[in-house]
Amino acid sequence: MEKVPLRIKLQKAIYVVIDPFVKGLIKMGLTPNMVTMIGFVLNIGVAVIFIEGGERGNRGDLSYVGWAGALVLFAGLFDMLDGQVARLGKMSSSFGAMFDSVLDRYSELIMFLGICYYLIAHHYFLSSLFAFIAMIGSMMVSYTRARAEGLGIECKDGLMQRPERVVLIGVSAIACGIAGEYLGGDWKWYISGVKFHVLETMSIFTLPLTLMAVLTNLTAISRLRSSKKALDAKDALLKVPKTIGVPAIIAFFLFMAALTPSNSSYAQQEKPSVNYKTVVDPQDTFPVPKGNSKQLFYLQRTANTNTIICELNYNKNGELDEDDPVHVFWIRYPEGGHKKELSYIQRVFAYGIKSQMLAKDSYKLHFVSYKKRPLYLMRSPKDNQYRVYTTINNQQAILNRIFIKVDGGTFWSPNVVYMEMKGIDEQTGKEVMQRFKP
Repeated sequence: MEKVPLRIKLQKAIYVVIDPFVKGLIKMGLTPNMVTMIGFVLNIGVAVIFIEGGERGNRGDLSYVGWAGALVLFAGLFDMLDGQVARLGKMSSSFGAMFDSVLDRYSELIMFLGICYYLIAHHYFLSSLFAFIAMIGSMMVSYTRARAEGLGIECKDGLMQRPERVVLIGVSAIACGIAGEYLGGDWKWYISGVKFHVLETMSIFTLPLTLMAVLTNLTAISRLRSSKKALDAKDALLKVPKTIGVPAIIAFFLFMAALTPSNSSYAQQEKPSVNYKTVVDPQDTFPVPKGNSKQLFYLQRTANTNTIICELNYNKNGELDEDDPVHVFWIRYPEGGHKKELSYIQRVFAYGIKSQMLAKDSYKLHFVSYKKRPLYLMRSPKDNQYRVYTTINNQQAILNRIFIKVDGGTFWSPNVVYMEMKGIDEQTGKEVMQRFKP
């Protein structure tokens, strides 16, 4: 399994704490879009407090900064609540996701408007410039992810994503307000021999803003670089010559096969012998993965016996991970049958599985590289166990295996003989199989 980032662990820990409150909001009849709107209105309140502090407060009165910071954190809580309300309340929608993203951008811009206004009003001109740069970086962090995902690649890496920005601004603003009460808003720190003060109470708020100005733009640049690598790899695949009637998915499966170690003696052996009674198909000689109670189905190709396994993905509480219900990995039989995780390119462009929750215990699945044949993960009405269902020979069946047979051709333009899907008719218990030339 892939190592879970620290921020994801923290996020899940927070969800455990706020889930009872989320369930209360659902019982009250609040929708995810309502929760999103509440967060947006609260961020308008943040801007109002900063503007009021700029107009009515004085340079030494940092109470406005402290109260604005508290409201920033409270408003940020609703950024997490709307997503949980959607998930726990089974109210997820494509428009809801877009609505949340758009209002998040408006909320952040309005918040920075208030911050810049306050800093300029009290003559913190250099700090206001860094706040403006931080705002630019914040927008670009979000934009690079949105644009990359619009081009079909995942882009979530880097520091200073929205939760980190909210926490940094909120906590530093609160700390500044509290320090203003105890140290005084006009407190300054001088170094001997230097004519001007080096730090002051307001620095508790402005230094984190300066740090954010640097890190947000570094995050945006980092995302741009990682996206370039993924997009270049994707563009290279699109330039691959195609055999008439062979879709890109097959060529890519074979391309990925070349990236995995193979048993040369196996790959170069003669084709199965033919007698007067039986024709032995290549897949009949391949190993069958066994002994994995979580296994759903597997995929094999004539390139070698390396096998893709798709299994149930449970969280630490023993429950199916609703965000990522299927774990995909290799079993490398030529190397002793050891397990190996997919590489980044394999996961993003070939064998990774995308999921969409349709209802409780029901998901629509598809390989990232092939959407024509949707798969459905749901509980069997017979034994209540999770199975993957698909259409085989015009009937619903439990999917067990996908096999791709290739005979000749070139590396870039293989001659695909057929794709085979094999499964079980749940009603009759009989095996069903369909071969088709893509």
